[in-house]
Amino acid sequence: MKDFYDKNKDMEAIYQEYASLVYRFLYSYTRDKEWSQELMQETFLRAVTAISRYDGSCKLSVWLCQIAKHILWQELRKKKRMDLVELEDTLPDIHTLDAEASVLSQENKMELYQAIHHLSEAEREVILYRITGELSFREIGTILGKSENWARTVFYRAKQKIRKELDEQ
Repeated sequence: MKDFYDKNKDMEAIYQEYASLVYRFLYSYTRDKEWSQELMQETFLRAVTAISRYDGSCKLSVWLCQIAKHILWQELRKKKRMDLVELEDTLPDIHTLDAEASVLSQENKMELYQAIHHLSEAEREVILYRITGELSFREIGTILGKSENWARTVFYRAKQKIRKELDEQ
């Protein structure tokens, strides 16, 4: 089992390097700045206490995002808020979408959200991380333990599925 500190980094350095990524990961789910900040702080607190369980089998960023996601779901269950956010808050303002998502921005938000809901979990995560979390494909791949190219391919295929479903409506 690898020691968490094998990389010669103390927790402050780890926090400095990964805090922004963990925050954006959480924000892509919550769309709430303050709540995402609180969850990020809790993530690093738990990471400190769970150092002995980090075995190096995945990237440190993936491990931290797994902790963050676990904390988020615990909080949602605790607060009985299984709907992360209201539909209107789930999708970004039309003007903030990046070029890849601009095709989707013309559709009705409700229809778009329903189409996203019909995707597989991996496709849904990639789409939401990309358009609501504004994460790069590299960051998405890192979070999900996959490659940048995998994230690009999943995003492209998911977009095609959404287009097809919206065209059929």
